[in-house]
Amino acid sequence: MQYRSNKKLLLSGLILVVTVIIVIGIIAIIQGKQDTNSIPEVTNTAIVGTAPASDVNALTIARVDQDHLELKAGPHIIMIDVIQADAVSVQVNPNGVADPDTEVIANRQFTPVGATIDTSSNSIIISTEQMEVKIDTVKRSLTFYDAKKKLLLEHPDLLESIVDEVEFTHDQNDRLYGIGGYNASEGSADGILLGDTMIVRGGQQGHPGAPLVWSSAGYGLLVDTIDARYNNDEGIISFRNTSRKGVHYYVLIGTPAAMMSTVADISGTPPLFPKWAMGFMNSEWGIDEQELLQEVSTYRKKQIPIDSFTLDFDWKAWSEDQYGEFRWNEVKFPSGSSGELKQTMDDLGIKLTGIFKPRLHVNTEQGKYASEHDFWWPGKKNYLDYFSHQAVNDLNFDKEEVRKWYFEHTKQAFDTGIIGYWNDEADEGYTTMQFINMQKALYEGQREYSDKRVWSINRNYYLGAQKYAYGLWSGDITSGFDTMANQRERMLTSINVGQFKWGMDTGGFQSNPEPDNYARWMQFSAFTPIFRVHGQQDMQRQPWYFGDTAEAAAKAAIELRYQLIPYIYSYERMTYETGIGLVRPLVFDYPQDPQVENDVDSWMFGDWLLVSPVVSQDEAVKSIYLPQGQWINYMDGTEYQGGQTITHQVDLTNWSDIPLFIKRGAIIPTQPVMNYIGEKKVDILTVDVFPDTSETSFIYYDDDGDTYSYETGQYFRQQLSTQAKAGELVFTTANKVGTFTPDLGYYLVKFHGLAGGSMTSGGSALSEVKDVAALTNQAGEGWAHGTDQYGDVTYVKIEAGFSKNISVK
Repeated sequence: MQYRSNKKLLLSGLILVVTVIIVIGIIAIIQGKQDTNSIPEVTNTAIVGTAPASDVNALTIARVDQDHLELKAGPHIIMIDVIQADAVSVQVNPNGVADPDTEVIANRQFTPVGATIDTSSNSIIISTEQMEVKIDTVKRSLTFYDAKKKLLLEHPDLLESIVDEVEFTHDQNDRLYGIGGYNASEGSADGILLGDTMIVRGGQQGHPGAPLVWSSAGYGLLVDTIDARYNNDEGIISFRNTSRKGVHYYVLIGTPAAMMSTVADISGTPPLFPKWAMGFMNSEWGIDEQELLQEVSTYRKKQIPIDSFTLDFDWKAWSEDQYGEFRWNEVKFPSGSSGELKQTMDDLGIKLTGIFKPRLHVNTEQGKYASEHDFWWPGKKNYLDYFSHQAVNDLNFDKEEVRKWYFEHTKQAFDTGIIGYWNDEADEGYTTMQFINMQKALYEGQREYSDKRVWSINRNYYLGAQKYAYGLWSGDITSGFDTMANQRERMLTSINVGQFKWGMDTGGFQSNPEPDNYARWMQFSAFTPIFRVHGQQDMQRQPWYFGDTAEAAAKAAIELRYQLIPYIYSYERMTYETGIGLVRPLVFDYPQDPQVENDVDSWMFGDWLLVSPVVSQDEAVKSIYLPQGQWINYMDGTEYQGGQTITHQVDLTNWSDIPLFIKRGAIIPTQPVMNYIGEKKVDILTVDVFPDTSETSFIYYDDDGDTYSYETGQYFRQQLSTQAKAGELVFTTANKVGTFTPDLGYYLVKFHGLAGGSMTSGGSALSEVKDVAALTNQAGEGWAHGTDQYGDVTYVKIEAGFSKNISVK
């Protein structure tokens, strides 16, 4: 009887459970339809997230101001700010408390955008002419669209970011870039495309990093954190273990160049390097004063341009008392501490820079002072220095008092000729911030002490460092063609995380290159932002050590670099203004071209030159992809239609060729080759013009090249524009901007591919002279005919600095 009773009870229970399940299912279906009706229409529903299980912390509006929306979710505050028409800041403050910004963030003040913020429904809509942001107050989600309403990103739940992580959904087919690059020795077969998992950090041995990921599909993410773990898994981008308790991020929308410019607006644009840093630099370990003078003398005798010599350990009184790590070695450089060597080098047009280390010898006067004042890196034990074989320890540059003390003892070296900083080994066993803070010490110290511009190179990079005049080199690399070729993706991935001032140990550090490897490497390096050679102790990197053929090829590459100094320096200014530098991957300019999405073989050198150096030893024919547009071979004038792969015949005998192409529409200022920048006055600047049917322009820039007076308007800036119309070529110059007066008096403009019949300036005829030599030498304006490797040329000489309207028919 008991069995039957239990059976009936069990049956009744089962019926009840089934009934409840059916009712719940019906309710869920009805609710699902209601929820579906409330979801905004999107172009890619695959990347829209799901609603949280509870609305206890649904978003409510706390405040709406111009370009600003403040939301609450329980005790938590979410601040959403439109900082530009194509960028928005989202900051989640757990329990209403905001962590301070990290070094990644330099600017919180932006020009008002005038965004529209519509709060009339559960879906708050923020819109500008370039983007739309939808906020679902129930789901607590943010979705980001471009101007064409294309869905780009979704942050599924804002409250996930009250802890140290943030997650976004996106189209998993989008190509992603950023986060980091490569160190000196790791494999780089992935090129410039971003992998699925990476530690966000400064890293070691040339590694660049940034909490920044962006896509050629038109969006990017910048997270304010020092270090994190990045992951991209089946359409979900995540940052975890961020350094802030509440996540603060920026969504960027637009072209790669526009997004990188916005990143610079947020994290800081780099100040201008001194003009001499645009030239060629020789770094050497194992040198004394006598050898230095001999090497510089040989450069000058052979008329191989050079502007700077960088000295390794040799210049320091390393391991000695009386602050030996900061002062001249009196044995190797007897004229150093008196300033006599500086004067000699100044007379020869050579600037000296020197190596700096983050460590001191502990049993010295300076080491004891550091111990007494708790200057050492916390918890680090003394260790033997590999050069002196004595006990050393490392300074903690996180401390402001250490930074001030460090520069205070650098002043004497600075005053006597060491005017640039090669910072080394602050990437070994420290946090990401050690290298940044080391250069911050030198930058801020020199800015307070002198108006001379700061220059540095450092062995790693993290976004935010660039505002301290912070260059990067790719670490202690080996020699050989493979290593040389692999430097291309190291440079381009550095640029993809915001470091445009990049260089390498040309020729390789660890071993000696063969002559052909050296020649080709010099050609490659001539088209990088920082052009320098370096090798291991007692290794030479001067061109004449590699034979006549290599020397001739290297000299030609250096001379070409020096002809382009006006072009290069104008982009140095552009980097300061926009954050976009001289070198950029092709994907920056051609984001919709699948052929360039992972192209490391070529890059843009400014807006108007594409370079594709030879990096293979035995390749007789080099294939080069030219993107959309018309391209002209810089060396011989051959013209190509873009959107195709061309072949280049490699000079395997003399190594003389540099595949370099001019984009039609180009305006390229050049100057005569000099032994060093500023050796001679440039009173006539040559401007090569390759007009296109659409108007193009170039902003020529100059200043004193040495101080920060440009920050107060003491510069020369003039826009040059051109356009080929039916039966006419037009070239215009705007009035100059700025208060600096350069030596420049005239432009000698060369219109390529045109034999003009008449020339007017402002409607008045200009006088024609017999040839370009006569035109150059005559006083005043005029024009002439000629030919060169590009064909017919029409020359016009016009006064610089003033508004001009030149018509060629």
